Amino acid sequence: MTNLLSRATSGAGTAIRDLKWSPAEKAIARKAFDRALGRELEAVILETKSKAAKLQEPSGLWELEQYLTQRRQEIDRKYDYRYSVLPLVLANLLTGGRLNENELHGLGEDKLGYVHRPAVHL
Repeated sequence: MTNLLSRATSGAGTAIRDLKWSPAEKAIARKAFDRALGRELEAVILETKSKAAKLQEPSGLWELEQYLTQRRQEIDRKYDYRYSVLPLVLANLLTGGRLNENELHGLGEDKLGYVHRPAVHL
C-alpha cells in the first residue's frame, strides 16, 4: 500500500519523494532548518532555566526531566531532514512561526508548492 507522502504531488505534478534538490536548494533548506531548530532549542533552554529556577522540592527534578524528555521527543518528530519529507517539515515550521518566508527564498517552485500548502502533521 502506497503511503500518502509518497503519493502526494505538488501543483507541478512531481511526487514529493521524486523532487530533485540542487546544491543551492540543499544549502538554503539546511540553513533554514538549522535556524528553526536553533530557535526551538533556545526556547527549550529558556523554559528549562525558568522551571529549574522555580524548583523547591527534589521531586521537581524528575518533573523537569520529564519535560525535557517530552520536548526532545517532540523535536525529534518535528525536525526530520529527509528530503522525502523536508518540504512538509518546512511548511510546518513556517506555519508554526519557527521560520519566515525570507529564509526559504531560493527554493524551487516545486518545493515551495508543498511548503505553501496547509500544514501537514508529520
